[in-house]
Amino acid sequence: MTLIGWLQIGLLLAVVAALVKPLGRFMANIFTGEHTFLSPVLGPVERAFYAAAGVDRNVEQGWLAYAFSMFAFAAAGFAALYAILRLQFYLPLNPQGFAGMSPDLAFNTAASFVTNTNWQSYGGETTLSHFSQMAGLTVQNFVSAATGIALALALTRAFARSAAQTVGNSWVDLTRATLYVLLPLAVAVALAFVAMGLPQTLDASVTATTLEGARQTIALGPVASQEAIKQLGTNGGGFFNVNAAHPFENPTALSNYLNIVAMLGVSAALVYAFGQMVGDRRQGWAFLAVTGIMLTLAIGAIYWAETYGNPILAALGVDPSLGNMEGKEVRFGQAMTAAYAASTTGLSDGGVNAMHGSLTGLGGLVPMFLMQLGEVLPGGVGSGLYGMLVFAILAVFVAGLMVGRTPELLGKKIESREMKFAMLAVLILPTAILGFTAVSAMLPFATAGVGTVGPHGLSEILYGFTSAAGNNGSAFGGLTANTPWYNTTLGIAMLLGRFAYAVPVLAIAGALVVKPRVPASAGTFPTHTPLFVGLLIGIILILGGLQFFPALALGPIVEHLAMLSGETF
Repeated sequence: MTLIGWLQIGLLLAVVAALVKPLGRFMANIFTGEHTFLSPVLGPVERAFYAAAGVDRNVEQGWLAYAFSMFAFAAAGFAALYAILRLQFYLPLNPQGFAGMSPDLAFNTAASFVTNTNWQSYGGETTLSHFSQMAGLTVQNFVSAATGIALALALTRAFARSAAQTVGNSWVDLTRATLYVLLPLAVAVALAFVAMGLPQTLDASVTATTLEGARQTIALGPVASQEAIKQLGTNGGGFFNVNAAHPFENPTALSNYLNIVAMLGVSAALVYAFGQMVGDRRQGWAFLAVTGIMLTLAIGAIYWAETYGNPILAALGVDPSLGNMEGKEVRFGQAMTAAYAASTTGLSDGGVNAMHGSLTGLGGLVPMFLMQLGEVLPGGVGSGLYGMLVFAILAVFVAGLMVGRTPELLGKKIESREMKFAMLAVLILPTAILGFTAVSAMLPFATAGVGTVGPHGLSEILYGFTSAAGNNGSAFGGLTANTPWYNTTLGIAMLLGRFAYAVPVLAIAGALVVKPRVPASAGTFPTHTPLFVGLLIGIILILGGLQFFPALALGPIVEHLAMLSGETF
């Protein structure tokens, strides 16, 4: 580790922190219906959408109606994207003449992008037409992110309102999140990416002559526009197979910075917006403190592990002074690789600027563990906020047990109904991750897709299902996932991780919104203090540790210990 590396990381986190308040206040104003500087321009467009769709923005929904709207919208998006991928050969803007996807791969990809996972069992530049990239994937990048924001808003209103019956209008929340937040930011970031050298064209490719005189065909396409919403919406799906390690997706250190700022900015600002909407900004800052502490520690752990290097490689004659540079881009180095890896897995982004499977045992353990914690640091756009609130409900319940009082969070009593739904939500991830991993590790046709024997092979499977159920989308690499088994099971894990988790979250919103919001008393446990921040961090770590430590001990932990002892498998 070097001082320059830490200065790079510190500057990055400082830029994100500076964006939190202004962007968070803007989003809070948007979602509370207040006038903003964009209202004169986008207000008529918003009203035209409602008129065309037959939506009355003044009519709100209870949690069941809100959930039904969400499922209906997701089902329609899934069907449309599946049809585009299957019929790609017959659709326009296909200069390469790519055939349609197979049924299992189309199912996996449609499930992936509708759930904001963006897992890719294919190489984008060799599989998808421009139409599929734009009308299929990029559209879902916007609306799947907006769906996550809408779900977070429903839970936010449950805390903000007192003795109410409704949690908002899902169609209004979807429209405003897309029109006022994601679209303007995506246009600005896409233009910045174009200025930095990212392609934005409908040409299929360009032919170049190499220094050796050979002719090389280089794939092109509408990259900048997809890259912008990929990061702003914490989607992560790359236009190219190697994602943000490709020079056309991430050409310079400056574009790498913008990638990370974009992926962290909206999610972190939404946490501040939560504090403003519930009338307690201190609560938003407390959640951001949890995020900042744990994310910084994760970056530091990966950075240390990668600069420490691999003694096994040193024994083979590789210069140990450089640390572990395998699978990394020289233009980013270990510091910004660590920052990217921790950010993309602390979020539900999934984009990568290095090969995570080439990280050391400890370096690969940290991203996997961040996903298993529910990706709440600060998590996906919207999904991170409602995931953090579920953990906060569990934390105040523990605090209530310790002081012998009914737990409260922001003036709402947390009782048995909310606890049952919260526990149901947190059990979704381990059920999907560990269940599918265990079955896959026992089936010969599933283990045939593993690229490495020993504990790293188990890590490939465990990471894959962790990424899918956590709606992340990154991969260790080495696992041949484009098979009927993995396409189907990973797709099911994605759907469970998104929608099976969302139902109990909305049920919590429905249970809380009808309760009166009572003022804090002398016996109320404050939830904006350093004590609560420490308790919440402990709850997050304990849940993750108890559920996943046995599996991690068989994979990345034993791999790390073997590396330190110089053993190979």
